[in-house]
Amino acid sequence: MTTSLSEPERTVRDAAASIASSVLQHQASVFEGRGEIDPDVFRHLGERGLMAVNVPRDCGGSEMGVRAYCHAMIEIGAACAATAVSMAVTNMVGEVIARFGSSDQRARYCPRLAAGALGAFALSEVSAGSDPSAMQTRADRGAHGWLLQGSKQWITHGDTAEVLVVWARTGAPGTKGLSCFLVERGAPGLSVLKNEQKMGLRASHTVSLTFDEVHVPDEALLGGLGSGFSVAMMALDGGRIGIASQAIGIARGAQTLIKTMLRQQDVPQGVACRIADNECSLEAATLLALRAAALKEEGAPHTKEASMAKLYASESAFLVCNRCLEIASLMNLDSEDFARRVRDVRVTRIYEGTSEIQRLVLGRAVISEV
Repeated sequence: MTTSLSEPERTVRDAAASIASSVLQHQASVFEGRGEIDPDVFRHLGERGLMAVNVPRDCGGSEMGVRAYCHAMIEIGAACAATAVSMAVTNMVGEVIARFGSSDQRARYCPRLAAGALGAFALSEVSAGSDPSAMQTRADRGAHGWLLQGSKQWITHGDTAEVLVVWARTGAPGTKGLSCFLVERGAPGLSVLKNEQKMGLRASHTVSLTFDEVHVPDEALLGGLGSGFSVAMMALDGGRIGIASQAIGIARGAQTLIKTMLRQQDVPQGVACRIADNECSLEAATLLALRAAALKEEGAPHTKEASMAKLYASESAFLVCNRCLEIASLMNLDSEDFARRVRDVRVTRIYEGTSEIQRLVLGRAVISEV
């Protein structure tokens, strides 16, 4: 696997770095205090091709590849973790619609998402977080389509997304009875109940949703009836690469800042050793993420590699951010930015599959190879 950037990858990375340095780096703490991200940010990201990096051009996307997406996520994550997660989810929704959607669905939604409209991924429920087979939200046949009934939990920007990919039970218990639907914002019966007050990612809204006989037409079914589980698994494999990259970005931003602060300091040996550990962890995590991205780009199986990247990157990023915070405190440096990063990075060990779930996926995959 080559680690050098292709021209498209460099173009995407530089576009992300430009927005990160000119806008996000200065606004991240403002967004956190305000509890929301300026919507213009997503329009700017869309204009630079960053909201649909791996979506085909004929669907309105950039079609720059998965490795380019990794580099973009690292740059945005380094400046503003909350912006990065909205970018990640919207890219994931765009890819799902581009791959599984009808021609009408692709034409209706993908260009809007690419331009900066947000897409949401409504899979998790209170009793079905890591286990989709326990899902209780259902979709029943109505006179002219489907009626959705149930609730979803921990949905990133579910209150502001223009389109939601919603999973529901359409058949027997278990994963084979799941399907997914496209639901537009403002659909009658769709309600936002709660915006979670979180430790980190405070500028990113995380909400619970209820569906009270929300009617969707037959054309809203995404993929075939009963294909919801396979759609979710494909999306999560790619999503884990994105969150690995986000975690790397958050930690890379902390590492860059602490190095800048220490250049004019008399650095103790112990601090230098911690900086070295950080750098090794970040380089290793980046290589794991890029390997998984390269496999996905080739159309090769990448479930194990995506889980490995997500597990190692998220766990390592938390340690890196925490070390940077400790160093700043030890050296009597301003620690506010590092404290925000510690708060923000914690959730990368939870969403898109907890670290425990990644270990299960990896363990089973490794055992099956024997």
